[in-house]
Formats: sequence, C-alpha cells, structure tokens
Amino acid sequence: MPSPMNLTEYAACDAHDLADLVRRKQVSAHELALTAAAAIGKTNPTLKAVIEVYDDQLEERAAKALPDGPFRGVPFLIKDVGGHLKGRRIEFGSRLCQGMLGEIDTSFATLLESSGLNILGRSNTPEFSMASSSENLLYGATTTPWKNGYSACGSSGGAAAAVAAGIVPLAHGSDIGGSIRGPAAWCGGIGLKPSRGRISAGPLLDEWGSGMAMSFAQSRTMRDTAALLDWLAVPQPGDPFVINAPPRRYASYVEKPQRKLRIAWSVKALMDTPVDKEIAKVTEQAANELARLGHEVVEAAPPLDMAAQHATCLDIWFVGFDKRLDMLGAKMGRKVSPDTVERATYNFYNYAKTVQPSKYFDAIAAMNRVRRETGAFFAQHDVWLTPTCAQTAPKLGVYGMNVDLPPAEFIHFELSSQQFLVFTNVTGQPSMSLPLGMHSNGLPIGVQIAARHAEDHLLVSLGAELEQAMPWNGRVPAIHVSRP
Repeated sequence: MPSPMNLTEYAACDAHDLADLVRRKQVSAHELALTAAAAIGKTNPTLKAVIEVYDDQLEERAAKALPDGPFRGVPFLIKDVGGHLKGRRIEFGSRLCQGMLGEIDTSFATLLESSGLNILGRSNTPEFSMASSSENLLYGATTTPWKNGYSACGSSGGAAAAVAAGIVPLAHGSDIGGSIRGPAAWCGGIGLKPSRGRISAGPLLDEWGSGMAMSFAQSRTMRDTAALLDWLAVPQPGDPFVINAPPRRYASYVEKPQRKLRIAWSVKALMDTPVDKEIAKVTEQAANELARLGHEVVEAAPPLDMAAQHATCLDIWFVGFDKRLDMLGAKMGRKVSPDTVERATYNFYNYAKTVQPSKYFDAIAAMNRVRRETGAFFAQHDVWLTPTCAQTAPKLGVYGMNVDLPPAEFIHFELSSQQFLVFTNVTGQPSMSLPLGMHSNGLPIGVQIAARHAEDHLLVSLGAELEQAMPWNGRVPAIHVSRP
C-alpha cells in the first residue's frame, strides 16, 4: 500500500507544487489523498475544520480516475453549503438537514472535478452559513490555527482553517457578505470573492443570493488563486449573462503585473466598532508599499452607509427563508423548531414570514443606488484598499447562530467587526483579503483590495505584487500539520 508523503514536505507545497509532483510521477494522486487524510487525522481533533472525509476518494481506483487537469491529484475540501455534489451529504451545519444528500452536481463542482482536484470531504460552516464564526450545534466550533479557542470566522471558516493548517492547499469558500474574505483574514490566507457573474451558479440557480453570493476558494498563494480562477471562470450553458473576461489569462498577471494603478486607501471605521491600531498600521504599510512600487496612492473612501446596506441585506437574504427551511424540513421529515435549528436561525425564520415582496424589491432598488454611488468613486480610482476586518479573531462563542437576538440586531452585531466586507456583495465588485501582517496578540491581519466589476485581474496583479513585497509564505500557525 502506498505511503503518505512526509507531512512537513506536503504542507510546504501549494497546489501547483503537488500537481507537478503528480505529473512527474514523484508522488501519486493516491499518495496525496492518503497524506491529506493523515493531515486531517493529526490536526482536526483540535481544529474541527473537516466534518466528513469521503473514504471512497481515498481509494487508489478513485485517484487513478481523476481527470488530467491542471490540479490532478490535489486534495480539496467542499464547504457544507449549496449541495454541490450528487449523492454526498449536504447538511448546511444544521440538525434540520442532518443526513440530507445532494441531488445534482452543480456546474461549480463539475468544473472543480474536471481540473483534477480530488474532493476528499466537507468543511465546517455555521448553520446555513449565516454567522461570523464557524460554530454550530451539529459539528462544533472551528478554531483558527493560530490560536486555539479563537474563531476561524464564518462562514467559510472550516475551509480557511484547513488551508492555513496545511491540510489542503485549496478549499471551497462561498461569500454572500464576507464569508470568503473574513475567514481568510482570521486564518491568515488568501480569500478572493470574484465579481458578480464571474463563476456560474448553475444549473439550478440563475444567481445565488440575488447576485450577492459567489463561490470560489481559500488558498495560500497567488499563483494557485489565479490558476483556479482561470479554470472556474467559464460561462455555462443557460447562464443569465456573461461578464467581460480579462485581457489575458489570470495566471499571467502573477508573472507580469498590470499597468500602474490609481489606488485609494482608508482605515476609517464605517461602523461603531473601531479599527484596531495594528490592523490600521499594516493597511497603511500596504498602501506605502504600493506607492513604492510606482502606483498612484491617495487616502480616500467611497460614501458608504453601512446601516442602510445591512437593512438592504436583511430583506434580500431572508425573503423566502421560511419557505426554504420548511421545504428542507419536509424533505427530511422534520419541522422547523428550536429543536432542529439554532436560536438566531429560528428568529430569522419567523422574521422571513413578515417580509413582503415590496420590501424585497425596495431592497433591490437600494442595491442599485449603492452601485451607482460607489461606481462614481471607482471611476476615479482603480482599487480601494482597506482592512479586511476591523478586529482580529475573537474567542469562540462571541459569534454564532445559537444566540437569541432579533434579526436586525444580530446583523449589526455580527457584521460590525467585518464592516468593510459586505459592500462588494451589494455592488457585485470583486474583492480579496491578503494576509499582510501579524498582530502582537499572535493572530493574523488581513488587508482587503476591491476593484471595479469584472476587473478581477487587477486584484490578481496587486496580490502578486504584495505577495513579493510583504511575503507571508514563511509563517506557520500553532496548529499545523508540520508541528510535533
């Protein structure tokens, strides 16, 4: 039986490195799967990032059957949301859906598999991916690898923690209000939310979350980020619209950066939660580095009313939420109640019954106004640079769905520390968190860059420049597969 790779050597590789080892037959795809399983066994009892391992994908015949794509044999995790894989469990982190199976392979999953990625299991998420921490009553709480007992953020916290801990080099994330970028910041990885429409939500959906949500991945290197975006950003039959493609492949922007850009930056708080001084300092350092690299850098910010945006999100995210939960419960022979869903989820379920269609359409109109107002700012600036989160990761138990708060109060509380994130979900712009610093408390600091819609390539270009100017590759968290 093949032996796993040495875990330290494995964790030092990004997806490109691992795929290259497979291509050169220095390691087999089967050996990589066994190595990932060993990595899960070593770190996950503490991390609680992985909630299921697909044993059949650890078999040699499964590894041999992987397509010959650019990531052939590279281990990957799918987030417990969306039902991307037919016949695999999809539970949304909820007792209501415990044991439920996916009914169809989504376009996203089909593209992942065609790249050669070996989807080995599921990552943890808060119930229905609604909280700022990946904690749920079904599978427990995911910790950031940097400090045991502190949050990995949400909702892609299991994915971000697994990548940062060296379990896998890439993992699925989804983002409707910061759920890729926040976890990347609190776990010390890269988190890109692509432009609205960049990656297909088909075939069951035209758009996910009225255009606010996108699927992509957590990663550790810009070259993996860019290459995966090249593979996934492929319009699918029946997509409602196709947005502009970049002038050249995303991967080329890692090797050859874009023209010099007009960059605005700001660390001014958008809500009542202040920006941590060390986070502000790292953000300013990033701005200074970009100026040193020849970009035009000024301090400025678009007009953003986050209280109004959160009210807009409330009436978009939860219109029909009650009907959705009723449908899922009926499918599993369960009723929505405090015994099957967590307390905040139950409050949102009841709130959704009061949301009239007129409120939804008013919220859609409000999204348009924000896009127009923000668009005027981005007509003058190519990129806006800010902190990803206003604060570093808190202890577990601060955020989550098992709290008894009214919906509007819950949204304000959960998003205050992530106040820089949701605006690009509202506008549909691409944005990305980069792990550009470390706090004196031992937790990572993320810095966010946002660009105009369909200009994801500018983020890849700047991310590659900052990866060189403010490198993060040598940092190893306390919970890591290479640690004794």
